[in-house]
Amino acid sequence: MRRNRRIIVGCQSIKDKEKAMCTGIMLRTKDGSTVHGRTVEFGITIDTSIAFVPRGYEFTGQTPLGRGLKYVAKYAAVGVIAFTDVKLLDGLNEAGLAVGAFYFPSFAEYPTVTEENQNRGLSPGDFPNWLLTQFATVDEVRHMVQNEAIVITPAILPGWGPEPPPFHYVVYDKTGASIVIEPVGGKLIIHDNPLGVITNSPTFDWHMINLRNYISLDPLNVPAVEVAGETLQQLGQGNGMLGLPGDFSPPSRFVRAAVFSATALPSETADKGIEQIFHILNNFDIPVGVTRAKADGTVHTDYTMLTVARDPQNLRYYYKSYDDQTIRMVDLKRLDPRKKTISLLSTESQQLIIDMTEKVA
Repeated sequence: MRRNRRIIVGCQSIKDKEKAMCTGIMLRTKDGSTVHGRTVEFGITIDTSIAFVPRGYEFTGQTPLGRGLKYVAKYAAVGVIAFTDVKLLDGLNEAGLAVGAFYFPSFAEYPTVTEENQNRGLSPGDFPNWLLTQFATVDEVRHMVQNEAIVITPAILPGWGPEPPPFHYVVYDKTGASIVIEPVGGKLIIHDNPLGVITNSPTFDWHMINLRNYISLDPLNVPAVEVAGETLQQLGQGNGMLGLPGDFSPPSRFVRAAVFSATALPSETADKGIEQIFHILNNFDIPVGVTRAKADGTVHTDYTMLTVARDPQNLRYYYKSYDDQTIRMVDLKRLDPRKKTISLLSTESQQLIIDMTEKVA
């Protein structure tokens, strides 16, 4: 009964902040690089900023009982913060490790906080920031989780609402290794993620099993067939993908993300791979009005607030917003990791339209 009550609370937090839908993918390039990216969706407008966290910056985790784990940034990192909490929910560090928090409603269940484990406690929003500032590889993160070095607690994320956010997490390193970490049954479960894909609920292993329903999908067109003496030709390009789910639910987005990333022709370099990441994620761009939810008599609509991409080889973090499709980049190598303060840059901007009339006059 206690577990069910916690799950219901997780669902209530969705109503408080409406739906959240995010999609993540990874690509490998011909030069041996890997690149990855994601979308960020919410049913309400939230403040987001690009943040640079230097080495040596001190953090304190939050728990329902008060202060939790104290830690100092070992690695500098850049990424996105949201709401009023200056901690990275998505980012890339100077060792090439990338981490992202994704919405995980109805399935996230955090352990009870006690006086014995409080000093190891982190909030759901603290966890990605801690990973980014402490670790360099997926193997290091895996070892940490297996040894129960920390406890993700049901603490409130400032600006989020009255309930703790239900998150699960994807981790990548510069070798292309990837895992998904999910708080299920009060424990952190690790899933290997060879495809580099993630969406939302249900659990990652369910998505991988569901993917078997679509193994007949093929980027090659179906050839003509003879039926009762008649030759039936395809009506157009793309019929090898007939049956690919097109809605915006997490299971359907997971399938599309897996298929698109697996069938994309490899780019030559990481720079070209980043361009391809944005092209693929355009297929998951949700315009205002397509997905709606009603709460307390008010209709809210999910939309893609941000799309980000990460280049762990060249240590570059890219982003664009719903209101401005111009791709912007922050080069982590050009930032001073010995800074004493966190730098913030709002993601809010207006679309630049270039007038080319004089060029064709």
